[in-house]
Amino acid sequence: MKLTIERAALLRALGHVQSVVERRNTIPILSNVMLRAERGRLALSATDMDLEIVESVAAQVANDGAMTAPAHTLYDIVRKLREGSQIEVAASGDKSSLTLRSGRSTFTLACLPPEDYPLMAGGELPHGFTLQATELKTLIDRTRFAISTEETRYYLNGIFLHSTTSSDNPVLRAVATDGHRLARVEIMLPEGAAGMPGVIVPRKTVAELRKLIDETDQEIGVSLSDTKIRFVFGDAVLTSKLIDGTFPDYDRVIPSNNDKTLEVECKPFAEAVDRVSTISTEKSRAVKLAVERGSLTLSATSPENGTAIEEIEVRYNATGIEIGFNSRYLLDITDQIAGEWVVFQMADAASPTIVHERADTSALYVLMPMRV
Repeated sequence: MKLTIERAALLRALGHVQSVVERRNTIPILSNVMLRAERGRLALSATDMDLEIVESVAAQVANDGAMTAPAHTLYDIVRKLREGSQIEVAASGDKSSLTLRSGRSTFTLACLPPEDYPLMAGGELPHGFTLQATELKTLIDRTRFAISTEETRYYLNGIFLHSTTSSDNPVLRAVATDGHRLARVEIMLPEGAAGMPGVIVPRKTVAELRKLIDETDQEIGVSLSDTKIRFVFGDAVLTSKLIDGTFPDYDRVIPSNNDKTLEVECKPFAEAVDRVSTISTEKSRAVKLAVERGSLTLSATSPENGTAIEEIEVRYNATGIEIGFNSRYLLDITDQIAGEWVVFQMADAASPTIVHERADTSALYVLMPMRV
């Protein structure tokens, strides 16, 4: 294998694929990235056996061939080479080493044979549809903060993606929960998604997917089965196993009889929560909301730091209520509110609260209160 490639093109592709590679690997070949040169393209792939990214870039290929190289080392080398430079990549005859030359710099890396590199079995992916980059970005951004990190409840370690109906309209819905809060977002159901199974996309896949979305404004092809999902961007393909588990019946935790409605301007509210929570302890991060007709008093108290109180004007006409929340959870939700006003629907100090944007109900959040 022998080729010449622009540093910027190689760095961009390596940046995408190397982040899949775990820093600590018990299987040496999984620390490597696969390089395959043919027909004027260089395809780079990396996998951790659950997730695989393949990205191809244009290159001047003198000799076709395949090679593996240490992913993080290769990325660091290319990152430190001069901007705008050309990189010559050549494999040794016995495929035991890879040489990179750029300007006066030469690097030789010890490599493992490409024959040992594992490939994720494709299998049939019978359900397929396309999404706009902005749609997929919305589904991820508005739910990912609520993904659980608790490994024992592995079925909550991802975003639940499924087709359903909302107000008699077919929708594609994304849901994430960690038991303390729940995020539910929906978009119009894309053509071809009607018969798809409900699937749980793992947290790591969501993170890698989100990086790729930032660099495209094209349509993204999605195909899936019960066990795998694939996302196709222009030059990159991300394939992932799905979480093998049953997502809980989230509709049961969305209350339907919350009769106290609080409307508050989102930005001033978020800033007030942020200020007051400076006092709260790192462990609890609790902020108390005392709501009266027309006003909201936020307060936090901690034995070590003292107290903080701030009052803001709100729209509220029900009986007064005092309720506590984790300030971090409140800020995670307000970060996703694009409109000016946020609505809280409450029942009492111990029951789940519904939060949504006043002008857009496609995203709904449920937040469990805290004792304060």
